[in-house]
Amino acid sequence: MTNRERVRRCGQCLPIDRAPFSFYFGPWPETRALWAQEGVTNPDAWREGFDFDPPVVSLFGHVNHLYLPGYETKILERHGERIISQNNLGEIIESVEGKSGIPKILRSPVTCLSDWEEIKAKRLDPEDPARFPADWKERARCINEQDAPVQIGAYPCGLFGTLRDLMGVEDCLVAFYDDPELVKRIMDDLTDFWLAIFEKICKDVQVDILHIWEDMSGKQGSLISPEFIKEFMLPNYRRFKTFADAHDIAVFQVDTDGDCEELIPLFASAGVNMMLPFEVTAGCDVVAWRRKYPNMSMMGGIDKLEIAKGKEATERELARIAPLLEDTGYFPALDHLIPPEIHFDDYAYFVRRLREMIFERAR
Repeated sequence: MTNRERVRRCGQCLPIDRAPFSFYFGPWPETRALWAQEGVTNPDAWREGFDFDPPVVSLFGHVNHLYLPGYETKILERHGERIISQNNLGEIIESVEGKSGIPKILRSPVTCLSDWEEIKAKRLDPEDPARFPADWKERARCINEQDAPVQIGAYPCGLFGTLRDLMGVEDCLVAFYDDPELVKRIMDDLTDFWLAIFEKICKDVQVDILHIWEDMSGKQGSLISPEFIKEFMLPNYRRFKTFADAHDIAVFQVDTDGDCEELIPLFASAGVNMMLPFEVTAGCDVVAWRRKYPNMSMMGGIDKLEIAKGKEATERELARIAPLLEDTGYFPALDHLIPPEIHFDDYAYFVRRLREMIFERAR
């Protein structure tokens, strides 16, 4: 079974020879700094030397999926360690220099329909030829020849996810009540925009995965109600699913942090067949949920904080998820980026033991 076949079939919960062995998420910058202190200076050390399967080829790195021209990233003010800046999403944010995490958003790009119309006109033209590199045809040929799954869509492209970045969390949530037509307009326009770009891509490349990034849950569950999801999001999800079916895209996946259980049947009803990353500290349990939702494939769900505790804890955590390796529909991986609590030796032990377990169960 080729790598691409394995990923496509696992995403569809069809029989496979073994679980895929490749990670989406690398280290946080603080993790790289810790590892450098430990003598690991190669920024790709998290994936090199472990004999991973060929990783997903994200076409986001080849074709511009969002703002063109992009927003200029620039520092506006400094107050000691605090920095006021404009990020690549057009937000004015306050952050602490040298630290990752969620910044404080001071101003968002969209406050009304005219703001959105201006952004759409100036930065979201799917017909702009500059979205594709000059050597796109040659890149497409090389991509098609690889035994690596190919993905369209990526962070920060999602219906709720991008809306939240455009409006800010609070204003976005209030808009579902106070300005529902603006919410619908933005989500509909974004879907039109992405489908136009995806259509061009699929003329030249066989795509395996359509990815939508949402990050729409916290520990309490979804940030919006099932009713709002059904009204505002699922009609467009069904459009994505229709497109995926028409272009033989096997995996339709959603990335959302937090406790996402209530989202699983909702997204499944619109054709989504894979979700990630199932954060354990938010209450996600991939072992139980794979049994409960057998038609939804899952990536992640391995507690990164347990791996940080060392080899014995790692063995317990791997034993917990081991039953999932006996069947299809599971992509074993950490439940998010590699945090700075994990020393490189512990990370390397985890990856090597996981690989042994996967290949021991190869059919």
